[in-house]
Amino acid sequence: MTNDRGQKEGGSDGAANHLCCLSSIVHRHVSGRLVIATHNPGKLAEMRELLAPYGIDAISAGELSLKEPEETGMTFAANARIKAQAAANSTGQPAFADDSGLAVDALDGAPGIYSARWAGPDKNFSRAMETIEQNLFERGAGTPQQRKAHFVSALCVAWPDGHLEEFEACVDGTLVWPPRGDNGFGYDPMFLPDGQTRTFGEMGSEEKHGLPPRGKGLSHRARAFLKLAEACLDRP
Repeated sequence: MTNDRGQKEGGSDGAANHLCCLSSIVHRHVSGRLVIATHNPGKLAEMRELLAPYGIDAISAGELSLKEPEETGMTFAANARIKAQAAANSTGQPAFADDSGLAVDALDGAPGIYSARWAGPDKNFSRAMETIEQNLFERGAGTPQQRKAHFVSALCVAWPDGHLEEFEACVDGTLVWPPRGDNGFGYDPMFLPDGQTRTFGEMGSEEKHGLPPRGKGLSHRARAFLKLAEACLDRP
C-alpha cells in the first residue's frame, strides 16, 4: 500500500532501498599524473600541497601552456567542471580543477563566482579588498555580525571519457579591516574564520589547510579536498 505521495506505508523498505542505492555509488580512483587546471600560482601551490601526501604527480595547465577556458557557469561547481573538462580534453589525461570565491552576506553573496574578476586582469586583490570594504561601508555594515562571509570551494576531477567526480565545501567567517597578514592569496588577509583569532593571511599553509592528523583541514579548499580524498584517493 502506498500513501498519497506514492511512498510505501511504513517507509522501511523505501529507506532501505535508498541506503542501498547510496552505498552502491562507485567513485573512480585517481592515480598517476593529474593535470591541475589552473594558471593561478597561489592556487597551484595549495593544490599541490594537498595532493602531495597521496603520491599524485601533478602538472599545471599553466606549465602545459593550455588556454584558459571561458568560465560561463553560474555556480562554483559549473565553473570547476568547465576548467577540468577543458584540461582533460586538451591533454587526454585526468584533470583536477577548483573554482572558489568569497560570498559576503551584506553584499547579497557578491563577489561570489566573480571573485577573481573583482581583482581585474592584473589580479590586484588589494584593490578588490578595498572595493569590498567600500561596498560594506556604503551599506553601513560596520559590526562583525554585519560583515559575515563565506569562502566556498568546488572541486572537480574530469577524465577524457567524460567521467566526473565533484565535491564542494565552505568555511564561515567575518571580514576584518584593515587586512592582516601576507600569507595565502586573494582575499585571505581580510577573512577571519569563525572560532579563530588570525586571518587566513596570517596563517601558514599547514594551519590554514593542512590535512589531518597534523592539520585540521580548516580552509574551504581543504574541506572539499577531504571529501575528494575519501572517495577517490589512496590513504597516504
